Amino acid sequence: MKTLFDVAIPGFCGMGLHFKLDGFRLVYSCIAVLMWAASGAFSLEYMAHYEKRRKYYVFLWVTFFATVGVFLSADLYTTFIFFEIMSFTSYVWVAFDEKKESLKAAETYLAVAVIGGLAMLMGLFLLYDLTGTLDMDLIGPAARAALENGGGYLSPAAQLYTAGGLLLFGFGAKAGCFPLHIWLPKAHPVAPAPASALLSGILTKAGVFGIIVITGGLFFSDGNWGLLLTMLGLVTMLLGALLALLSVNLKRTLACSSISQIGFILTGIGMAVLLSSVGEENGLAVWGTFLHMVNHSLFKLVLFLCAGAVYMNLHKLNLNDIRGFGRNKPALGFCFLMGSLGIGGIPLWSGYVSKTLLHESMVEYAKAVGEGAAVLVNPGMASASAGMPGIVTSLLLNPGIWKAAEWVFLLTGGMTVAYMLKLFIALFVEKHPTEQAKYDAMSTSCMKPLSRFVLVGCSALIPLLGMTPHLSMDRIARAGEPFFQGDEMLHSVAYFSLGNLKGGVISIGIGVVLYAVVVRLLLMKKDERGTAIYADRLPSWLDLENLVYRPLLLHILPGICGTVCALIDRYLVSTVVTVFLAVSSVVCRAMDSFVDGLILLARKTTHRQLPGTVKIRENDRLAYILGGMADEIAAWKGRRGRKIKTDCTSAIPRFIEAEEELKRTGKLVEESFSFGLMLFCIGLCLTLGYLLAVFLMG
Repeated sequence: MKTLFDVAIPGFCGMGLHFKLDGFRLVYSCIAVLMWAASGAFSLEYMAHYEKRRKYYVFLWVTFFATVGVFLSADLYTTFIFFEIMSFTSYVWVAFDEKKESLKAAETYLAVAVIGGLAMLMGLFLLYDLTGTLDMDLIGPAARAALENGGGYLSPAAQLYTAGGLLLFGFGAKAGCFPLHIWLPKAHPVAPAPASALLSGILTKAGVFGIIVITGGLFFSDGNWGLLLTMLGLVTMLLGALLALLSVNLKRTLACSSISQIGFILTGIGMAVLLSSVGEENGLAVWGTFLHMVNHSLFKLVLFLCAGAVYMNLHKLNLNDIRGFGRNKPALGFCFLMGSLGIGGIPLWSGYVSKTLLHESMVEYAKAVGEGAAVLVNPGMASASAGMPGIVTSLLLNPGIWKAAEWVFLLTGGMTVAYMLKLFIALFVEKHPTEQAKYDAMSTSCMKPLSRFVLVGCSALIPLLGMTPHLSMDRIARAGEPFFQGDEMLHSVAYFSLGNLKGGVISIGIGVVLYAVVVRLLLMKKDERGTAIYADRLPSWLDLENLVYRPLLLHILPGICGTVCALIDRYLVSTVVTVFLAVSSVVCRAMDSFVDGLILLARKTTHRQLPGTVKIRENDRLAYILGGMADEIAAWKGRRGRKIKTDCTSAIPRFIEAEEELKRTGKLVEESFSFGLMLFCIGLCLTLGYLLAVFLMG
């Protein structure tokens, strides 16, 4: 699809803002409008009893505009600005009820957002330094030109990989990619359900949007980058499915499911790169990735709103507390079933179409490397890739590895079926041992008509898209195809052929077995009444935040930095200060001695004092009077008791000598002041001479 509009606002925030609307952006702008409209309508009932709901609505719509700004951005600078606004405004959703667990989850969410944002900003600095632009249409050619020209402190290839890694870190943190997925299982259970639908359904796609931009612009034929994304995707999908399978909290299970589905999307992006690197058409992977993004947004909108309907009636989320609530509630059961069948990849529902395309892209790549295809890298990166370990090459070119990756994909699909089957049976099939009559009485009052209409309408889209893949989903995929820089799909896909149905059937079979064996036998236990309940088997080592990140950031890193700083202060800074003080003392003493020598020299030459003798001058009336008075007083205190006046004991010479000493001291002060003025005049003359010389030479 051609560009529908292209708008720039120059000078805003320094570099200006740049927006564009094409097929991909149009589709996701429409999805954003749909999701916010549905969540906003559902919020009218869900938030009715909250006192601070105005705050919720303000940040709900501010986040909407920020998210649309991300999807409409045409350069990474604009993306970064709206991405950060989106992160900070959505933080309020997580901390909304201000409970202890909510504030702790919000703390985790904000920490991941801030650290990811700082990494993204550093990546933008490096990318702009290398290419001179952040325009999404220009960074690719500019990067290739920089790789060909070379130069700089770092090799262009190393700088490009570093920038790409930092941007992947920042965008991956918001997308929920392993190992930065830690905020999803904590934020979703405490956020309002309509906000959880948006956090999972579309805010994570803002992170995927950034990953697609840097992949399509910079690394779309680089096998190393494709391998990295694919491995991250496989680990993310498998870990998320495992966490969801072990969880006994409804919203936490759906949050972990989001991690797993983001893994499917990342795997699709990686497969698109890998297929391009071996010279194969990557249309299957591109279509599968984009359609699974769209599908996942719809699935999580429906499933989290269903969870919201449960919570606003019971204010509970534990499966043991809410089991049986959905019985005799056909509207709620229909909506949850549509979301479950869609995300499970069941044929005739939309999730089957996107998962089939992703699965076939993996099969196609395994076939290509089995036939001896050579993996390519971006132009100019051959030197950077030449030093890669041989294990990387073996991973890229070993058909057995990719056959194993295909089975990880199918196993994860089966785990998705298993945990969604667990949720559906717990809510809509099983009965609560004590509260079932109370739950049955809520059959007509669990949702108001507006909420029911919104939920049923969104749920109906899932089978509608799945049953008309060529009419609906193929057109959506073609609209977003150019944004990925991928190859055009030149042939139609037979979605319901036996070969394509085989993968879906295998995943469904694995899911049924996992539910029967793992969920019913290993993840359930008997309570004191002998009733089977869902057991929380989640091991602590799967919580990376408490196991790794918090100890690392709060204890290990501060301890290491404190030790290093103490050593530097003790052995480096203290030594430097001691040497500086010793040198300063010597210099000061030398300068003091030099000035004293100058003064002594001046007193012996230009300011020499004339020698004189102390004489008793009879005409010095003051000294004579004071000396006479002193003599009279001394005489009266004599031993004989009569006046004695002799010149040899007179005090008059001493008073005259004191007067002369006072005069000499005054003269010395006068001479020192004049000497200081003389030095000042000399310095002033030298300074003026220097300035005059500089002026004449300049």
